[in-house]
Amino acid sequence: MTVVVKYEAEVAVLGAVLVDGTLIKDLELEVKHFYHKNHQLIYRCMQKASEQQEFIDIPVVTTHLGKAIHEVGEVSYLVKMTESIATTVNIKHHERLIKDAYRIRKGREAALKYTSNPSEEGMDALIKNLQHFREEGANKEEKTTYDYLIELSEEMYACDGPTGFMSTYQELDDMTGGWQKGDLIIVAARPSVGKTAFALNLAASHCKNGDAATIISLEMGSKQLLQRLISAEARVNGQKWRTSSFSEKDYQHASLAVGEISNWDLTIFDKKRTISEIRYAIRRQVHQNPDAKHIIIVDYLQLIIPAKQYDREDISIGEMTRELKLLAIEMEVPILLLSQLSRGVEARQNKRPLMSDLRGSGNIEQDADLIMFLYREDYYQKERDKADVMEVILQKHRSWYCGIGVF
Repeated sequence: MTVVVKYEAEVAVLGAVLVDGTLIKDLELEVKHFYHKNHQLIYRCMQKASEQQEFIDIPVVTTHLGKAIHEVGEVSYLVKMTESIATTVNIKHHERLIKDAYRIRKGREAALKYTSNPSEEGMDALIKNLQHFREEGANKEEKTTYDYLIELSEEMYACDGPTGFMSTYQELDDMTGGWQKGDLIIVAARPSVGKTAFALNLAASHCKNGDAATIISLEMGSKQLLQRLISAEARVNGQKWRTSSFSEKDYQHASLAVGEISNWDLTIFDKKRTISEIRYAIRRQVHQNPDAKHIIIVDYLQLIIPAKQYDREDISIGEMTRELKLLAIEMEVPILLLSQLSRGVEARQNKRPLMSDLRGSGNIEQDADLIMFLYREDYYQKERDKADVMEVILQKHRSWYCGIGVF
């Protein structure tokens, strides 16, 4: 049945162009989209004629085919095509059918290739190919400028506050407008400055609003992260988990915190290591709860295992940041990606991070919508009056200005 529909759609498009040669300028088809070889030949000749500013009809297409006219079924085949066309108004509908068939065909080929030689790398390639074919063959109707202007006007009237998901930090929210759907947000710092603690605070704040947070931890186990969350919510010294020196008051506060956290829409993965595993986990979380307001936290970039090995780290990092940026757009969620800074910051007198301190900075800077650096002066100088004071340096934002917030 599929082959019949595919054949008839291809005949309908080619026949319509033979009837009215100007229609080829309205098509977004490529030769590869046609399934039948003779139709590929005919369409290629139509394209050549159009490029040479020739009027497309049976004699012109026959001339361009030359000896290949025998391969396509002689001139009589072209005549039958035109005779089968009652109207040309459905040409765009038939174009869509051809593209749909192409996408299914290429997806099947990629799946068969994977099943013949399955592997972790092959699975990642399969996912990429399926995504590529889905986007490549789809008809994408572009909105007009007027459509966008109307849409923006309606959003202005409907807007009653920031468009993103709020954090607990008012100054940061004022600068960012909140975490926006589709954004890749980099949170970078030197080790032990407080990246994970900062991210946990953001996740906790999001969950307290009744929304969903997913943490993909490559450095710490789920149990450790939950201990830190309980300590933060119960205001219990985290070191007591190691010494088991909890007071009765600690037990009471911790029990209340456990009860509260158990009601959060919080999911922690601590065994996802490859980019394909991370991508699958994020997709599953969003698909399982499509109505929730999701934020995704990945801790951290340099521990992710890429789909394949590269000679240069910056290329490997670039592939992963690009994958996560595309995933944020596809799933319409903000992804907060934690990252280490290079040792270069240690050699400077002023140790506040710069964009060049990002490992693989060129690729990260290109893909990220927002880049934040965390800085604590007491990390380098043990000054009591500045203990536990963290600066969040907003270094890059595609839409807003940059600044520094102190928390």
